[in-house]
Amino acid sequence: MQQAGIIQKLSERTINRIAAGEVVERPASAVKELVENALDAGATRVDIVLRDGGRELISVSDDGCGMTADELVLAVERHATSKLADEDLVNIATLGFRGEALASIGSVAHLTVTSRARGSDSAWVVQVDGGKGQAVQPAGHGNGTRIEVRDLFYATPARLKFMKTARAEYGQAQDVIKRLAMAYPGAAFTLGDGKRTTFKAPAVGSLAGDARLERLGVILGREFRDNAVEINAEREGLKLTGFAGLPTYSRGTSSQQYLFVNGRPVKDRLLLGAVRGAYQDFLARNRHPVLALFLDVPPDFVDVNVHPAKAEVRFRDAGLVRGLIVSSLRHALSAAGHRASTTVAGAALGAMRPENLGNPLPWSPPGGERTSLPKGLSDASFASQAPYAGQTYDNSQAHFTSSDSLMQPSARPVEAEGDIGGADYPLGTARGQLHATYIVSQIADGLIIVDQHAAHERLVYERMKKALADKKVARQVLLLPEVVELEETSAARLIARAGELEAMGLVVEAFGDGAVVVREVPAMLGDTDIKGLVRDMADELTDMDEALSLKERLGDVCGTMACHGSVRAGRRLSVPEMNALLREMEATPHSGQCNHGRPTYVELKLTDIEKLFGRR
Repeated sequence: MQQAGIIQKLSERTINRIAAGEVVERPASAVKELVENALDAGATRVDIVLRDGGRELISVSDDGCGMTADELVLAVERHATSKLADEDLVNIATLGFRGEALASIGSVAHLTVTSRARGSDSAWVVQVDGGKGQAVQPAGHGNGTRIEVRDLFYATPARLKFMKTARAEYGQAQDVIKRLAMAYPGAAFTLGDGKRTTFKAPAVGSLAGDARLERLGVILGREFRDNAVEINAEREGLKLTGFAGLPTYSRGTSSQQYLFVNGRPVKDRLLLGAVRGAYQDFLARNRHPVLALFLDVPPDFVDVNVHPAKAEVRFRDAGLVRGLIVSSLRHALSAAGHRASTTVAGAALGAMRPENLGNPLPWSPPGGERTSLPKGLSDASFASQAPYAGQTYDNSQAHFTSSDSLMQPSARPVEAEGDIGGADYPLGTARGQLHATYIVSQIADGLIIVDQHAAHERLVYERMKKALADKKVARQVLLLPEVVELEETSAARLIARAGELEAMGLVVEAFGDGAVVVREVPAMLGDTDIKGLVRDMADELTDMDEALSLKERLGDVCGTMACHGSVRAGRRLSVPEMNALLREMEATPHSGQCNHGRPTYVELKLTDIEKLFGRR
């Protein structure tokens, strides 16, 4: 180990390079700083060009307020900025505020800044090479600023070894631009490599909900726009807006979760944890929602100066922020009702395309004419005829019980098409059951296929949560108590939680070593597999932190019970029972997905079905 020498003051050049190591980690970091400067300057258009992933060239042009010759001299100096009024680090209202970006970039690259102040008749240029600045010179340039960074990290070659491929670096920079474009829909953005434009987001006007959704649709795709719910909530001076995808529109990673605080893109663990908590009832642990949330707080409520790259923030009251996010997301998802994502139908149709079938049927005869329907039968009448045409039910009786017959409907007659679908019955009228597992329902413009077990599992789950919240969990005493044999440690865990389980309707007692006896179960579960339920509950407690109460893990416990208390695949249902299930789905929040985030039903439009058979 080398012995330390005499303490000396570092040179300005070394100081700049150390600062650059924190601020300019890779080309995307430089792009972020430069584009944020452009937005702070009031730009309504920002054009970015990257060559070789940003190593050869980074060019950022904007139509912002520009700079005078005197301001250019200061702009490339360390810690010189126009954004920190009275050196107040508490009330920060801009994206940049430290005044170190240009100096840091200039210390490790060839930097050229050309600018013309708004209203001025002349433009100026300044160059910085490896930390050495040159005199400001006159230049030809329109309003705004153009910054060029060439040969990034040429002055610190060791940093080049840690860079990834040009494509990977370009992708990172594109992600940065997308995030800023989400936060500022009023500005236009383009990104290219000098030969082609790979990202383009035209300005969409104000920051209103429709404008922001339009911008998100450009960046995240039309599918997100079609499957997102709006978030708009306020609490104690904090405002949360944005859009969140339905649970059935989810991803395998959290890479499409975009979070912003006062217009600043952040990757904060507190915010990500709040999102996970809001969706925990609706998604499996390996699935992640797609969303873009914009949190606006008073400047003195948040500290944005806790991370070198300003990617993390610290809140004065983290609990208030987390509560706002969780409650807002849950309220919006509840308002979505039984709605499921449109991508579910697309996936189903994709599986039925001819290229995905082992022995596809021809769409038309050799002459190219469409096969005609039987004589006297039109397209409309063919679509409307189905089994059980005269069946219906009484909506007031749409309730499930534990008996073999789930309900006893009234025999109200039905009009030929009056109850097929529409505002009263969005999920239509049951027409039959496939493989004793799937309910087929007809709606006015298509059909719906329901997974009866997944759907009823969600209904039982929501009913159980409501009963627990109201402290009205009805219990059913077993005529013959059920003895369940377990491992000794598992039985001990159950008995240790017996009081909490009793509050949830499950009454268990010790029955010797390695066994428990079940005396009462939640009445809403009906005729359930008691042994399977108890064993699954024991496994759930094994994986649970012993410091947590069952109330804190309410979702997991209710999910386990609901799964055992649901209509099983393979059970034949009558048409009135199927209709009762559909009606309760329509009245129950979140019924579009089961407890694991899978869809409970697929909706196929008649036009799509006709395409499958070559009718369109």
